[in-house]
Amino acid sequence: MTERFVVSIDQGTTSTRCIVFDRRGQLVSLAQQEHKQFFPRPGWVEHDAMEIWRNVERLAPRVLRRAGIGLDQVAALGIANQRETTVLWDASTGVPIGRAIIWQDTRTDALVHELSARPGAKEVEERSGLPLATYFSGPRLMWILEHTPGLRERAERGEVLCGTMETWLIWKLTGGVDGGRHVTDVTNASRTMLLDVRTLRWSRESLDFFGIPAAMLPEVRPSVGVFGTAVAAFPGVRIGAALGDQQAALFGQTCFTPGEAKCTYGTGSFLLLNTGTELVPAQNGLLSTVAYQIAGEPAAYALEGSIAITGSLVQWFRDQLELISSAPEIETLARTVADNGGCYIVPAFSGLYAPYWRSEARGVIVGLTSYITKGHLARAVLEATAWQTREVVDAMNANSGLALRTLKVDGGMTADNLLMQMIANVLDVPLVRPLAVETVSLGAAYGAGLAVGYWPDLDGLRQNWHIAGQWMPAMDPSVRDHEYANWRRAVERTFDWIQPAQ
Repeated sequence: MTERFVVSIDQGTTSTRCIVFDRRGQLVSLAQQEHKQFFPRPGWVEHDAMEIWRNVERLAPRVLRRAGIGLDQVAALGIANQRETTVLWDASTGVPIGRAIIWQDTRTDALVHELSARPGAKEVEERSGLPLATYFSGPRLMWILEHTPGLRERAERGEVLCGTMETWLIWKLTGGVDGGRHVTDVTNASRTMLLDVRTLRWSRESLDFFGIPAAMLPEVRPSVGVFGTAVAAFPGVRIGAALGDQQAALFGQTCFTPGEAKCTYGTGSFLLLNTGTELVPAQNGLLSTVAYQIAGEPAAYALEGSIAITGSLVQWFRDQLELISSAPEIETLARTVADNGGCYIVPAFSGLYAPYWRSEARGVIVGLTSYITKGHLARAVLEATAWQTREVVDAMNANSGLALRTLKVDGGMTADNLLMQMIANVLDVPLVRPLAVETVSLGAAYGAGLAVGYWPDLDGLRQNWHIAGQWMPAMDPSVRDHEYANWRRAVERTFDWIQPAQ
């Protein structure tokens, strides 16, 4: 009998990857392609959606060739994607309308400030489980409609389609202008501020609040279930799952039980706690979001703490300051000193996300003296990720009524052992890293495999999870408390930097 596999497309912020997994959840082959980042103005971040699609077309044959398999051996295809990134395109030509606007983009800052004062704003937040912030797709979509002449009228006539990145890719994969499926899944839909997270349907009241024509929105589907059959890139292969990247990581970490949590350390970092089939109202700067939904079953929910800048701070240290030539060098540089020398870096480049949600905040470096070296700065860069994680965990413990006992970690930054030890130290709980480090891609593959019967059930997926690394806390409590207090003081210095236009 011919061996079969599952393929995932992981469409991320800086690159797109295609990965082949086998029945044990092990990586068989990987192909990756970066795409260009556009920064046309301060705070603006954009991608070319057509470039991303062309990359998928290039990666598909490459990853199959590296695995030594044919399309007939691919049981299903799953998609994980950067969330909140907004794409609009012409329904008849398939040409994107402008560039995709990225989740990091802050151009809607003034709009969000104005929307927050409107009647109905609190009700929108309650229905969506999200705070009004530049992070989410609804305000961004509203901004595009308001700043593109004639676009709203075209959208109302059904001539313009919109979605997050998985919507765009599924539409292209399933035929585009020739019958492409215009769909999204509940996890991505829950990041728009337009979905009622309890009914899992688009909210008419929220659409009216933002002025979004319903005709341009995709159909909302469960995360795990067949979305259609690809006719491009992977022709003949069923698309069995779509999940926002952080929900895909939760799924890949097999956090299927309420109380289980994971944190993915990538461009930003995202901590999700499974809260079961009952929505836990978000407090303390957290988000209530859909964790996943398997077709025919109730949705599972999660509390989320979103951190905007972690891995991208290391990239800034490398590319903008040019103090290192490669990201892994930051650990070596940070180990040249015993501590941060009194220096703290708060990377509020795009404002602060959880638990503050201060879009007007901007980054600061505090505690500079002539004693500080680039080693101290490197250490402060890593500590910024650790302390931001601590703030989110404190908020999550308070909101959920649970005390986090272990944190599952994944993502590229987990290769930095010093950083992982720092996080264990400041949280005072063990960190565990799974054998399968590509948990975002694996989660999408798991969902797709479940949808077509490649894996029988969730218990079968749990059996694939194995510990590869563990870090135990080893920090004097008095030092921890002192450093945390200093960090919190540094964070306060970022507030109110950008003033609203009068």
